[in-house]
Amino acid sequence: MTVSVVLFTSDLRLHDHPPLRAALRSADEVVPLFVHDDALAATGFAAPNRRAFLADCLADLDAGLRARGGRLVVRSGDVADRVREIAAEAGAGEVHMAAGVSGFAQRRERRLRDALRADGRHLCVHDAVVTVLAPGAVTPAGSDHYAVFTPYFRRWSRERLRDVLGAPRAVRVPDGIHPGPVLARERVDGVSQGLATGGESEGRRRWTAWRRRGLAAYEDRHDDLPGDATSRLSPHLHFGTLSPVELAHRARASDGPGAAAFVRQLCWRDFHHQVLAARPDAAVADYRPRHDRWRTGTTAREEITAWKEGRTGYPVVDAAMRQLLHEGWMHNRGRLLAASFLTKTLYVDWRVGARHFLDWLVDGDVADNQLNWQWVAGTGTDTRPNRVLNPVVQGRRFDPDGVYVRRWVPELAGIDGPAVHEPWKLRKEERARYAYPEPLVDLSDALTRFRRARGRE
Repeated sequence: MTVSVVLFTSDLRLHDHPPLRAALRSADEVVPLFVHDDALAATGFAAPNRRAFLADCLADLDAGLRARGGRLVVRSGDVADRVREIAAEAGAGEVHMAAGVSGFAQRRERRLRDALRADGRHLCVHDAVVTVLAPGAVTPAGSDHYAVFTPYFRRWSRERLRDVLGAPRAVRVPDGIHPGPVLARERVDGVSQGLATGGESEGRRRWTAWRRRGLAAYEDRHDDLPGDATSRLSPHLHFGTLSPVELAHRARASDGPGAAAFVRQLCWRDFHHQVLAARPDAAVADYRPRHDRWRTGTTAREEITAWKEGRTGYPVVDAAMRQLLHEGWMHNRGRLLAASFLTKTLYVDWRVGARHFLDWLVDGDVADNQLNWQWVAGTGTDTRPNRVLNPVVQGRRFDPDGVYVRRWVPELAGIDGPAVHEPWKLRKEERARYAYPEPLVDLSDALTRFRRARGRE
């Protein structure tokens, strides 16, 4: 009997899984393996919300494999060492896995390839598993990646996607390999109260329901803060419980402006992954330095704390930050407003905000998180690096009646309509009734400070 190992990483599903299907074609038996990576835990990336969601994903993956006659094998420690041990124990000749894009993923792949080669085994890495197109699949003349989204989107849209693969009917796992314990969500401390459920079954259920009820209106409603009309599929894309290739195929089949807008968002995700694959240091360093001298010191630290806790005095920003703490997720428009406020209104280093988001976001992805923060801060790929989002104007535009604000900032629930976006303008007697802080900074003064810092005045 021939055996192959499938190493699951950010691809925790059975549907449309090229590494699993390749392993099943090449061997009589397969070891589906997940390793809790000590090196990843040491980076601080294994935040409670993502660990809890991961627990759901692994339990669901194990259940799906058992329904097909198999089981998930779980280990902890150094990935190269654990994979090497399992491959030796099972007598596997090949290990299959999805390609990653971060510097961490690239180093892991090299170490694993070298470790297996030393034992006479082969590592098979598969592209277009965690992204629609592989990073580097399309490149401009004279460069290894696209630095501007629009030309990337035009080229990306012309590419033929690989076919969607069905889930296997049976997975035969060698006897005698102990499966190991699957982490339970209940054992993870510090989880957001409103954290969503993970797993492929939940992801496919959510996608099916949203495709039926929300996709057609996505173009018109994706910025609607109170309507909460986005797909909320980002955690499932981050953990790979849904295939981005399958979503692109299904959305294109639906047609219409809503489907086109959703596919464009999938392309944005690919765009950030291809930037990070080519420039791994963009996770921590300015992609396009602006020579910023970010604010530090006691006052800046106090303002950062207020921002993290949702006490800036600007209701739509505070609502977004409180949603993050409660759900481990934030509406995309809220992310833009919160990031712009920190980096341009408070003029604080984007890395401070990116770290806080990674501490809480269940969909905290290095490529999307870091490069979106850089985009907003003006150190990334934005072609208008000095734009500043006014939280009052944005709140009135995307939460016109203040429903989103009152949902997440209940101390302002007594203020009707759009007036909730500017509580400091209430009459003194009325303002005194609300236990809500005054604005941290005057927006006009902050804008002047930012423009001077960027040499715009």
